[in-house]
Amino acid sequence: MLKQGLYEQVVNTEIKDELRQLPEGSKHVEKIDAAESSAVLTQYLSEVVHKGLDRIAGDDISAQLNLVNKIVDLISQETAQDDLRDFTVDDEGEQLFALLSRDDPMMRIGQKKAKDLPRPETSIAQSSLFTGAVHEPQMFSELKKEIASADRIDMLVSFVKWSGLRLIIDDLQHFAERGGRLRVITTTYMGATDVKAVEALRKLPNTEIRVSYDTERTRLHAKAYMFYRETGFTTAYVSSSNLSNPAMSSGLEWNVKLTTKDMLPTIQKMEATFDSYWNTASFEVYEDGCRERLERALSTNGKANPTSEMQFVFDIQPYPYQQEILDRLQAEREVRGYYRNLVVAATGTGKTLISAFDYRRFCKAFSGSKPRLLFVVHREEILKQSRSAFRAVLKDPNFGELFVGSFKPSSLEHLFISVPKNVREGVKWLPDKQVDVFFITLNKADKDYSPTTMYNDYSINESLFHWQSQSTTSDTASTGQRYINHRQRGSKVVLFVREFKQDSIGAAPYTCLGTAAYVKHTGSKPMNITWHLDQPIPAKYLRKTNKLVVG
Repeated sequence: MLKQGLYEQVVNTEIKDELRQLPEGSKHVEKIDAAESSAVLTQYLSEVVHKGLDRIAGDDISAQLNLVNKIVDLISQETAQDDLRDFTVDDEGEQLFALLSRDDPMMRIGQKKAKDLPRPETSIAQSSLFTGAVHEPQMFSELKKEIASADRIDMLVSFVKWSGLRLIIDDLQHFAERGGRLRVITTTYMGATDVKAVEALRKLPNTEIRVSYDTERTRLHAKAYMFYRETGFTTAYVSSSNLSNPAMSSGLEWNVKLTTKDMLPTIQKMEATFDSYWNTASFEVYEDGCRERLERALSTNGKANPTSEMQFVFDIQPYPYQQEILDRLQAEREVRGYYRNLVVAATGTGKTLISAFDYRRFCKAFSGSKPRLLFVVHREEILKQSRSAFRAVLKDPNFGELFVGSFKPSSLEHLFISVPKNVREGVKWLPDKQVDVFFITLNKADKDYSPTTMYNDYSINESLFHWQSQSTTSDTASTGQRYINHRQRGSKVVLFVREFKQDSIGAAPYTCLGTAAYVKHTGSKPMNITWHLDQPIPAKYLRKTNKLVVG
């Protein structure tokens, strides 16, 4: 039974019989346009073939192969095109998934096989949709695999953030080094693009960049990623995702993946449109020497939008896997009585948001008040992103103060601080706050430290910590006296500890042991000081700090 509404339906015999019974004014039927007949009839035939193949489907696909080959043979006969017989499916019923050059050196020595080539989790022959659901691959992980198998890449994004680019920059580096060509179009819209990200792209081989410096209007808001393959299996993403970390990893972005096998006209239009932008004067070449102009344009656009922080209207809620971590944290505290907790999770899973959700729940337990918070990371950029995450979760655009670079906080209540790069010996004295901050690496490698900085640092028990000063610190000098008499002088000592200088992804993070009080010391140049921690070291971490003693 045909329903009232719009159609683009090929009229078959069943529909024709039903239409004959309707008055002329109730139906609109036209001849199939000869210019579009191939596409229209192909689409219709594919539906018929699909239904037919489904009806004879089984564990043995020989019946399906036989039907497909009959169709191929019939088309070859009717069109008198013998070369179409080459499209006959082989009796084995196989699919080719990868191919390596017979001259590939790694294959020839047995170190590489075609089946080991990286490929996207989603099909490169059927279009699909990513909605940010938990069971779907993350956008950046899928892009990494697309990059690895592409021969040419075009990217069209309104802005490029280092937080997003860093997720795929190594993959782009390998792609460019093996001869792949990369083209990127971006803009200075809202001052959102990071100069660092554009410069990183510029330094890649075989890479070209075009930038719109338009500071008056939004000239480009599209986001598209196109991966061309000489095999004919080109894919493209039309998305809401700019090249930023939230959009690539944790944001609720919708991204449509298109393939040439089922959306060829659309991909051809995307390619043509990209080329038209590329050759438009509005998008100018970015090369060595353009950095200063880009910085000026971004600054101008940033000033035009002084409230670069988002205005938070919606409640942000954790993903199910994040909620599971939050529930386990709550159980550790309320059931087991452990109030110092360490969360270890993969990059891109939203550890910062998990901490923000955890803090929000902590605030609710205090009747809505906001207890003190200390948030420490190693880079200013990440620090700003982290504060923005907390502000979003708390729906408070004024939450938190930065203590990094030129930023000086007016209060220590909610502090986002970065470890200073100039803290060579692991000590930073903050005179305006009357705080000594110690950054302690327990397991020191000879290659990372000189003999004069291989300090002997370890926990004595859950409340006492042995710390060795730099070799030039005397107990009679002003610095040594500040350590000894800090309580009398009204200053504080805070200890940050990590096991190793580096972990699997770079600089290892520190764990804050909290404030400490001077107990005693021995020696001078260096001083061996025993500190009493105001809060005991958690049992799990105590074992590590006891064992990793450097003698």
